[in-house]
Formats: sequence, C-alpha cells, structure tokens
Amino acid sequence: MKPKLMMLLAISLQVSLPGADRLEPSPDGDFVDEVWGKVGELSCLKCHNSSGEAEDSRFILRETVLLGGAELQTAQNANFKAFFKMARMRKEGQLPRLLLKPIGKLNHEGEQVLKPDSTGHAILKAFVHRMEGKSVPESTAEKYKPRSFFEGVTMIGNESLLRRLTLSLTGRLPTPKERQAIKEKELAGLDATLDQLMTEDAFYGRLKEGFNDIFLTDGYDGNGELILSYNHFDKTRHWYQKHDFSHIENKRERQEALWDMARVYRKAIRGEPLELIAHVVRKDRPFTEIMTADYMMVSPYSARGYGIFEQVKDRFENPEDPFEYVPTKLPALKARNGKVQESKTGFYPHAGLFSMFHYLRRYPTTETNRNRLRARMYYQHFLGINIMELADQVADAAAIDTKYETPWMEAADCVVCHRTIDPVAGLFQDFYNEEGHYGQRKDGWFEDMFVPGLEGENLPKEEKWRSLQWLASRTAKDPRFAVAMTEHVWYLLSGRIALRPPQDIEDPLFTPRRRAYSMQRREIAEVAKRFAQANFNLKLVFKELAKSPFYRADGLKAVVEHPHRKAELHDLGVTRLLAPEQLERKIEALFGKRWGKVAKEMKILYGGINSQSVTERLPEPSGAMGAIQRIMANEVSCLHVTPDFAREPPKRRLFPHIEKDVVPGSNPANDLKIRKTIVHLRGHLLDRHEPIEHPEVERTFKLFADVVAEAQKRKGIDKRDTYFCGRIDGKRIEDPHYTLRGWRTVVTYLLRQPEFLYE
Repeated sequence: MKPKLMMLLAISLQVSLPGADRLEPSPDGDFVDEVWGKVGELSCLKCHNSSGEAEDSRFILRETVLLGGAELQTAQNANFKAFFKMARMRKEGQLPRLLLKPIGKLNHEGEQVLKPDSTGHAILKAFVHRMEGKSVPESTAEKYKPRSFFEGVTMIGNESLLRRLTLSLTGRLPTPKERQAIKEKELAGLDATLDQLMTEDAFYGRLKEGFNDIFLTDGYDGNGELILSYNHFDKTRHWYQKHDFSHIENKRERQEALWDMARVYRKAIRGEPLELIAHVVRKDRPFTEIMTADYMMVSPYSARGYGIFEQVKDRFENPEDPFEYVPTKLPALKARNGKVQESKTGFYPHAGLFSMFHYLRRYPTTETNRNRLRARMYYQHFLGINIMELADQVADAAAIDTKYETPWMEAADCVVCHRTIDPVAGLFQDFYNEEGHYGQRKDGWFEDMFVPGLEGENLPKEEKWRSLQWLASRTAKDPRFAVAMTEHVWYLLSGRIALRPPQDIEDPLFTPRRRAYSMQRREIAEVAKRFAQANFNLKLVFKELAKSPFYRADGLKAVVEHPHRKAELHDLGVTRLLAPEQLERKIEALFGKRWGKVAKEMKILYGGINSQSVTERLPEPSGAMGAIQRIMANEVSCLHVTPDFAREPPKRRLFPHIEKDVVPGSNPANDLKIRKTIVHLRGHLLDRHEPIEHPEVERTFKLFADVVAEAQKRKGIDKRDTYFCGRIDGKRIEDPHYTLRGWRTVVTYLLRQPEFLYE
C-alpha cells in the first residue's frame, strides 16, 4: 500500500553503541506477534518502506503480510534487525531512540505516533529490555500455540461445490454432464465446467448484479437520460418524445406507449456502465479495460440519446432491441454555442468507467468538495484503499481552520491525506459539474490545491485534455488494481468483503484476527498475481477463488473451544443469507418458476439494495425478513406441490417416486417410500444427502405422519385439496388422505431451513 495517506515516522540513526558487531538474536514469536504485528506493521511500515515518506532514512522495513515461506522469513529477519539496531541506539543519559522517536521526541518529523503510556509503547519497552538481556515479566495467561491454519477444517464436497457455483453464478442446477465431469476429474475438471458456465447469459446477469453492488452506478440520481447534458445533447436526449405513435388511435394508449418507451430508454441508458464490464469479460479482454477502454457501450435506444444512432445502427443485430449493446466512440462534445471539446483525436477521450457520465453523476462534486469524493471512490473501487478508514481524525478542526488559511495544504494532519486525494481530484477537473456533465470551472481549476497528478507524478500539460486516460493507464500498471479486482470477485462469490487488518491492539484476539487477515490476504495476493500474469482475464479469478480453501471450507471436524482458534476461523467458507435476487433464482432452479415477490415489492424489506439510498445488503435476517421467509415457504409450497403430483413421474422435480395415495403407517413398504421421498427432497432442496435412518429424515417423516393422522381424526374435512393451492386447470384436486397437504407441510418446513435460505 502506498504510504502517502498516513503520518510520517522518519527515524534517523545517528550514533551506535559499542559492541554493535556482536551476534544479533533472531526474531521469535514475541517479535512477530507483538513488536511487528502491533507496532511495526501498524505504525511504522506506512512510511518506513523503500518507497515511503521515510525512504531516505536508515530505518527501512519490509511488508510481510503477502509473503510466505523463505521470503517471509527473510523479511521478518530484516525487520527484526532494523528494530534491534534502533533498540541499541541511544545518547548518554537518554532512552533508546526506539522509545523516543515514536512519542514525538528527538525532532521526529512524524510527531507523536504512540503515547508514552500506550500499549504499543509498552511493547517497545519490553523489546528493548529483552535485547538488553533484562528480564521481562511474563504474562500469566496461557499462551496459544497456532496450528496449521486449515487443520481440522472440512472442505465442501466437489459435487456440492459445483452446485453452489452453478446456483450462485447462473441460477441453475448442474447438468448431468457437469456432475459426471466433477466425479471423474474432481477439482481438475472444474475449470472446464466454469469456462463453459461463464459463456452463459445468466452469468453476465450475475456479474453485472455483483459489480453494481460495488460501483452502484445503477443508483445515480434522477431519470436515466439526465446524464446527457442539455448543453451537448439538447436535441437528442429526449428523442422518444418525438417518436411516431400515430398508428395508435386511442390517446390514452398513445400516452402509455410513450411512457413505456421512456421507461425502457432510461433503463437501457442506465445499464451502460455494467454492460461495459460484461463486454470486457465476455470478450476475454484485459479487465483493465474497465478503465482504459477508449469506447463506451450503447444500445439502439441510448445511441439515439447520444445522437449517434445513424452511425452505429448497422452494427446491431436488431436495431429495435433496446437492450442490445455495442461498443462505440462519441465524437468530441459540441456545446450549444458551437464550442467543441478539446481533443487531438476528434473523439471524446473515453477512459472506461472514469469518463462515463453515469459514474460521474453517481459520485457528484460541489464547490467545496472539489472532486474529492470522486478521488476517494477511485481509490476504493480501483485500488482497494478506503481513505476514510486510513485517515487519522483531526482532534481540533476549528483550531486548525483558525491557524491556517488553507489547512489542507499546510496543516500536517490535513496534508497527509490531501497530498494524495487532491491531485487525483484535479484529474477530474473537466467534469466540474454536480450532475456529472462535461464542463470546466469558470475561473479555472483551484490554485489552492495540490496540482493534478497521481502519487507524486504530476499530470503533464500536454495530457490535460485526456487526464482520465492518463490516470487509467497508470492505474492499469499498479499492482493494487489486480488485488482490488480479486477482492471484488471474492465479494461476489462469498457475499463478504475481504478481511481488513485489525487495528485495536488492546483486543485480546488481535493476534489471531491478524493471522486470519494475513492468511486470506496472501491467498488473494497470489490469485491477483496469476490474474495479472493471465493478461487480467477476470474469468481466471473466478476459477482460482472457487478452488480456494477459503471458499471451499465447509465446517469443522470437531468443536473449537479456544477463542483464538475461533477468531482465526470465523470468516472461513461461505455462509451468507441469499440476496432477494439470488433467492428468486434458486426457487426457479429448484421448482421451475420464480416466486416473483421477494425480488420486486419486497426487495428492500428483504435486505436488498436500490443502489442509491440503500447501498449495503443485510447479512442477517431481521424480524420482517423472517416473516417474509415464512410467507415465501408457504406460498412456494402451495404453488408447486399439487402441480408436481399432476405431472407424469419422469417429469416431476419433487415427487418422482411416490404417489399421493401412499399413506404413512399403512405398511412398512409405504413408510419406506415416504422416507426415500424425504431423502430426495432434502437432497433436491437443501443439498443434504443423508441415509434413511438419519435423525432429520425421521423428524421430517414424523411431521408428515402427524399431519396426515391429525386430519384423519377430524370429521367433515373436505376431501379435496385447498382452493388456493390444490387446483389444476381451475378444478380442485381430490386429496382423500390429506397427503397433498402433508407433503406441502414438509416442503414448507424444508424451505424454512438455513440450508435453503443461506448459501
């Protein structure tokens, strides 16, 4: 991670103690977990690395979180030596420099990083004492001894992994051919299956859905066509209002047709950023093109809005399909006063998402924000850095405002972030418009800001007209981009953002949490490395993460008691509440038809997002969501049990080996059929494949038998199935033994299980 965002920690080595050439000790667990893990990595490394603010000092540290094996040991040795030397550097009558510099003494340029009475400073004191051969009080707490990270962790079966992936990425069950391939070749056969799966339209629907969760471009304010400025597209952006509806005689119907066309047009234009992502992946293009693409995606409808339909209409397979997209370039923008946008190519300087009006409108600017929001989102979306998490909070903002005329360029607490953010903000200066339109600031770009550029490199004057392309080309070469995109795919697959490093060294579980972060981070970094080597083909990231033990982890062989081990394993595997859209797709895959309610009128109530005011999905169900789950289970069971029995057995999904006249308790053969049907249902709906004697099978059998028995005790019960659930072609179906209603109870029960509602 680049160090520009944090406080300086430059430690100058001026004197050495006698005997400095004696044999130095080597790093032990205390150094790695305490000195390095809680102080060096968190407080020193940010600046004291080979490319950091303190790169000219002699106290240079090495990143370890992405390393393993011999490389890790080498880095740990180097870091230990740096701390060891600092622990022995002191002037006569003073404490060692390792204890003085971090608390702001000895003209430390980074000022105070640790408080004298802090835990971090106490850790350094203990380290100094050990290096001086003095005894240090040992903790009375039992020391946890880490084990192999995946020891005792069970991995999901290959066939279940395949089912999870096909449901997650395409909303369907595996085909028999795919199941056979995974049986024969195991994980070695997964790549070929995923290669084929990632050619399906459903995968690209899921891809766009997942990346919208991240970029939220679907949530920009206002109607879709508002991204088109009145100054540049005034004659074309409302083209649908001039469409000829004269063939519709009824005035009201003509108005409704106009509204329908407007709705479709707005949806088509709003979808363009995500279509760019889908296009890059579908064509196996380098994923860096989501930034470097010198084109945009348009449909027949949105092309009319841009005024370029006549130029591109022959490239569409169906020029009347509003949701067919092709890549194209906009000509340099021409204002109403005749002024043409500066361009050395004659085209609008496209830079993938960076220059799309949708993205710019979704993350607007103001006179005081000055494009800083856009710069912050650039770091978050494309480099995986959350500036707001890394920046220190200013203790007294009012005092700083009083002391400095331009605090963001003068006050150390402010400069540390603005030196990074403001140059990137300046690269967006040609879009100084709250609505995301092209337009320069009347008085020119602000002079009281750091000049436009990227992390120490200023934007050349000759590149100003294409500043976002300049930014994109440099970002594509930044290794943080590959890591950030790998983290995005991890979110799409697992429903969780990648772990962040723990910051609270007072937390008794800090060390195991740090280990969990480090292990996952190394896996992500290794996948990112292969991603870059594969010319940034994003499909490789899906395949690599799908085989990762972090994704395949499915449980534990034994109960874990030690809190440290629990903390290490808490984020392994995939156990997430299905999003509304995913739940609907799963219902369709298992029953043949969607429920149709949870992803529409109940979407937000069930933890979904609208990409604007609601931008994060709920990871756990609320009380309202629990009620929706019960409603869903009742209604889906109602809609499908009776119709399934009405089909020929080979065409049934739920009950291919039993008829409705099989009653429990009548004879052992019937009871066996019922239990086998329960085993089938549990496999089909929950991916649980237990033997007939399993307790859950017996519990479900008892539920079915009790429902049927209860009905038989009552007199006057209608022998026909219910009016709402038991009709075929409008006629109510006979259910003389109450078995249809009994099976409906069983399916309802199974649909309310965590194995169905979670992935």
